[in-house]
Amino acid sequence: MKKLPELKRRVESRSLPELPEKHKTIFKVDLTPKIPEFPTGDKKEIDFRYPLIAPYAYAHIFWNPKNQELFYEVEEPKLLSEEKKVLNLLEDGIRELINISYLSLNKGDTVIDYLEKNLKVLLSELRITLNKESYLKIMYYIYRDFVGLDKIEPLMSDIYIEDIECNGFGHPIFVVHRKYRNLKTNVIFKKTNELATFVERLAQKAGQYISYATPLLDGALPDGSRVNATFTEDVSSRGPTFTIRKFTKEPWTPTHLMYLNSTSVEILAYLWTLIEHEKNVMVIGGTGSGKTTLLNGLTFFIPPSARIVSIEDTRELNLEHSNWLPAVSRSGVGLANLVGQKYGEVTLFNLLKESFRMNPDYVIVGEIRGEEAYVLFQGMASGHPSFGTMHADSVDSMIKRLVTPPINLSSSLVEIMDTVVVMAHVRVKGKNVRRVKEVVEVVEINDDGGAIVNKPFVWNPSTDYFDYSSESHVFKKIAEEKGIDIQQLNMEFEMKRRFLFGMYNKSVFNFHDVQDMINKFYKNPEDALFEVE
Repeated sequence: MKKLPELKRRVESRSLPELPEKHKTIFKVDLTPKIPEFPTGDKKEIDFRYPLIAPYAYAHIFWNPKNQELFYEVEEPKLLSEEKKVLNLLEDGIRELINISYLSLNKGDTVIDYLEKNLKVLLSELRITLNKESYLKIMYYIYRDFVGLDKIEPLMSDIYIEDIECNGFGHPIFVVHRKYRNLKTNVIFKKTNELATFVERLAQKAGQYISYATPLLDGALPDGSRVNATFTEDVSSRGPTFTIRKFTKEPWTPTHLMYLNSTSVEILAYLWTLIEHEKNVMVIGGTGSGKTTLLNGLTFFIPPSARIVSIEDTRELNLEHSNWLPAVSRSGVGLANLVGQKYGEVTLFNLLKESFRMNPDYVIVGEIRGEEAYVLFQGMASGHPSFGTMHADSVDSMIKRLVTPPINLSSSLVEIMDTVVVMAHVRVKGKNVRRVKEVVEVVEINDDGGAIVNKPFVWNPSTDYFDYSSESHVFKKIAEEKGIDIQQLNMEFEMKRRFLFGMYNKSVFNFHDVQDMINKFYKNPEDALFEVE
């Protein structure tokens, strides 16, 4: 490896030798494999594979009779002992040769070509000869470890995985699968140093820092996934840990939510009418109940010309609107000052307070936890329609959180909230699913925190249908405030319902297509409705 400094200088001066045609890049991966059809029925008979990083990495889900559970096995190319030695040698050389910032700024075939070209030079200088099969296997692992996230990269490539959970070194990683829920995998970090190094890498990818002095990490990876990690055995007795909550690159559309039966077309048409008439909507539920997914689905209904400001701890929302300003909070450094903030820290409270000076038509807060609630509800009271999420399993518990310390809002201010959508993670016919449990309209809140509410929609668990149980109080409020006849408002609701149902029947599910169709509806409802019916 004495030649590495000279090799590094050659790479940095861009004097890499031109490869003969027969040695041009041959390594390719397919990151958009076909969607598999998951088998249903008896779990003990499940045994199937589907590609993750084709044609090299596959997911193999099968029944493990020894442990009496479904098992998720990542299948990757097997390396011979000599191939492992060569891989270790080449990875050391690649670390000296490559420009890490180049890998972070470029994607796809450009990065693969860059890596492969460096690998060819390294093989030539070290006089290592590989057959095509060995070369492609080694190139896969170099791609996985340098471009991807090491041994969890196949899991990151599985669009059916929601969470990746590592509970410490020497323990298998668990995943939360969209179809089969909690599954144990064969992916293990065997040594504490290996896992600690990986957690540090996660922090770097998230643009943050983790160490013995600051052993907690909460951030977002470049693909938008949320990562939470611990670093020391003082915090977690099993050593470093991490949990990655994955998000789809393109959010689920209203029609996709209908397809999953997470909500009904009537509920979506109702919420669309509220959003168009600038009412305030809150989405509540437990962890993993689908709050953010539904919130992102509702943003499709915001008028196309509206100015939107979104505020989040970690970036999860993805809007198609051109007049959208996404703001993300930032952690500080050093010791906290007298008011509890660190140097350079930008909190949700700071962002929200500034957002109302940006002339927003709609304000979206990813998750309300503390003092930012006061600013948000003050903004609602001043005429800025707002949306947000909160951790609460019912409207009563949400109101209690809002009117008691540390948030401590007055009852009159909480009444500004028009509608609350309650999400739940439930089991239907043996399957874990997400459902809109109920839609609750806030009519009045007493001084003691008790609420008078109206529930126009309620989910029936016995039939798995959404029942329309009463007339809308908020519709009446809109009619009174804007001087609109209630019949006209009901006609608007019915037209939106027909339009959404028409898109669903026409299989309009694509992120961009759904937004385009809704924008057309805003410009000319009759023509848009005619197009889908």
